[in-house]
Amino acid sequence: MNKSKLALGLALAALYQQAYSSSFLDGSKASVSSRTLYFEGDQRGPNGVDQRQSATGLKFDFTSGYTQGLIGFGLDAQGLLGVNLGGGISPHSASTSNTITPIDTDGTPVDNWSRLGANAKIKLSKTELKAGNALAPNLPILVANDSRLLPQSFQGAVLTSKEFESVTYTAGQLNRAIGRASSNWAGISAGGRKGADAFRFVGADWKATKDLTLQYYYAQLEDYYGQTFLGLLHDFQISPEQSLKTDLRYFNSHSDGENGSNTNYQYKNGYNAGGLGEVNNNTWSAAFTYSLGGHSLTLGHQRVSDSGGMPYVTNGSLVDGRGRPEGEGGASVYLYTDIMINNFTRAGENSTFGLYRYDFAGLGVPGLKAQWTYAKGQDIRGIGNATTGRYSEWESDYRLDYAIQSGSLKGLGVSLRRANYRTELPTTTAQDQDQTRLYVNYSYSLW
Repeated sequence: MNKSKLALGLALAALYQQAYSSSFLDGSKASVSSRTLYFEGDQRGPNGVDQRQSATGLKFDFTSGYTQGLIGFGLDAQGLLGVNLGGGISPHSASTSNTITPIDTDGTPVDNWSRLGANAKIKLSKTELKAGNALAPNLPILVANDSRLLPQSFQGAVLTSKEFESVTYTAGQLNRAIGRASSNWAGISAGGRKGADAFRFVGADWKATKDLTLQYYYAQLEDYYGQTFLGLLHDFQISPEQSLKTDLRYFNSHSDGENGSNTNYQYKNGYNAGGLGEVNNNTWSAAFTYSLGGHSLTLGHQRVSDSGGMPYVTNGSLVDGRGRPEGEGGASVYLYTDIMINNFTRAGENSTFGLYRYDFAGLGVPGLKAQWTYAKGQDIRGIGNATTGRYSEWESDYRLDYAIQSGSLKGLGVSLRRANYRTELPTTTAQDQDQTRLYVNYSYSLW
C-alpha cells in the first residue's frame, strides 16, 4: 500500500470515528412516507383537457446531526419514487404537460419515475449553510410546490443565520429546479421559454416584539425580474380562546436583464404594457384572521397593479429540444389567493377573499378539520397589449382532512378537496374548471 492510499484510509477512518462518536448519527432522523393521489380535472372550454389519474409516491428522508467541534458537518438525503396507477390526460398529447406524472413521447403517462437528492450542511454557532439538490425553500419570494404527488426541489445553496436572537437572516443562490411531475432538471424560469442561470435572494425576519414580526426580502431571477417583499405579521391574543391576526404583504417587481427585449425571457400573465413581456408590477394584500375556539375566519383584499401580472417562479413554459413541455409545471406563490386552481395575480386584478376553518377537536374528534375558501377577482385587464376589456373570475374550494392521532395507524391521513373555478376571460387565457383531489398520506419514522 502506497503512502497516499494509507493517508486517505487513515483520514476516512478518523472522519468515521468522529461521526460515529458524535451527534452526527445520534442526532439523525429517518422516515418513510407515502402519498396516494386520485386527481380529477375537468376543463370546460372548447379546447379543454380532461384528466382522471391515480398515482402513488414514496419518499425516504434522512437528516443527520452534526459532527463535534467548532464547525459541524452533516448530510441530508432524500429518495423519491412515483408510480402511475392508471389514467392520464384525455386526449393524450405530447404538447400538454401532465400535472401528476411525466409523459412519454406520445403523451401517455410513464409507468414510474424516480430521483435522488442530497444536501451537505455546515453549522457554525447559529449559522447554517446547506448546499445540494434537495432544497425546498419556503420563503415569501419563493415557495417550493408540493400540491400533487412528489415535491418540487431546487439545486443551489441556502444560508440561514440566527446569531441575533430576534432576527433570522436568509440568503442563497439557486440555479436548477425539478418539477413535481418531472424527472428532468431545468433552469429556473418565470414563464418564459428559457431558464435563468441564477435565482439569488437575501432577507430577514425580525421579531420586533413577541406579537409582531417584520419581514424584508429581495430576490433576483436573472434576466427576468428583481423583486422586493415587505411583510408584517401581528398576533393579538384577546383571551386564551380568542385571537386576531393581521397579515400585510407587499411585492414590488421590476425588469431584469434580457426581460422585455428577448422573447425567451418574456413574462406575461394576461395584459402586459407594450406587449413585450416586461416586468413592472406592484402587488399588495391585507388579511385579518379572527379565531375563537375551533373556529377561524379570514377576510382579506388583494390588488395587482395595471401594468402587468405579478411575476413568480414557474417553469411550466420550458420546452425540450423538440419543443415539448419539460414537465416542470406547478408553482406556488406567497399569497392567500394561491388556491387549488388559480392564484388571482393577473394585471389589474382586484380580489376579495375569505377563508373559514373549523377544528373538530372541540367536539371530541381530534384530527378532523374542515375548510372553505372563496376568492373573487375583478377588473382584470385584457390579454396581450390590449387596452380595452375588464374581466372577472372566482373560485370556491372545499377541503376535509382527517389524521389518525394514535394507535397502530397513527401517521395515516386522508384529505378530500374540491374546487370550482369560473372566469369571463377568453378561453385562450383561462377556462372554467372543476377539480377533485383525494390524498391518502402515511408517514412512518424509522428512528
